[in-house]
Amino acid sequence: MTRIIELTDVYKTYHLGETLVKALRGVSLCINEGDLVAVWGPSGSGKSTLLNIIGLIDAPSMGSLSLNGNEVGVMSDNAKTDLRSRYMGFIFQNFNLMPILTALENVMLPLQVQGVSVTEARARAMSSLQSVGMEKFIQHRPDKLSGGQRQRVAIARGLVTGPKLLICDEPTANLDFENAERVMDLMCELNDKLGITFLFSTHDTRLIGRVKRIIYIEDGSIVKDERK
Repeated sequence: MTRIIELTDVYKTYHLGETLVKALRGVSLCINEGDLVAVWGPSGSGKSTLLNIIGLIDAPSMGSLSLNGNEVGVMSDNAKTDLRSRYMGFIFQNFNLMPILTALENVMLPLQVQGVSVTEARARAMSSLQSVGMEKFIQHRPDKLSGGQRQRVAIARGLVTGPKLLICDEPTANLDFENAERVMDLMCELNDKLGITFLFSTHDTRLIGRVKRIIYIEDGSIVKDERK
């Protein structure tokens, strides 16, 4: 297995007013290509902080992070941005879709930001929407879609750049059980068929049985790492 993520003794602290918050406390872990990993823990345990550091949205206060063989600590901001845009896709619990854009336009957006032509962006966005079963809804704006449909569009947007890694922050948090199951089915299918590595945070115990690996985090520390 190819190791694509490696964290070594990572700490993250920040000040909230006069209070020093220790969000991560000496986290070390490795994730291999093709893994389907859940980071499980209660609210405030450090799950989102961990995902933000791996996703290059935040930086550790101490410790090291390597992504796909690249030591992040020595990279420039431009190099980090380039690595993030080429290598990663993101899915958020609140979907983060542009309300004035159609499903197709939302999925095209990351490609257009990268300078891809409209024609190519449209074709790739259509293919991505088809892969998540949303090809019949390409002209719908987010307010005309159900929560489950919006999350599928968000997954299509995360896939459209061809990432090796999809980072998902509580992807089923705003969904009922039926739609949460459908999103989990889709993530498992994409992991099996395309080999995409999924790393997602959750405190939804209904999903734990579907993953290949569970990392349990409490109070900023990994307390258990379980492979199935």
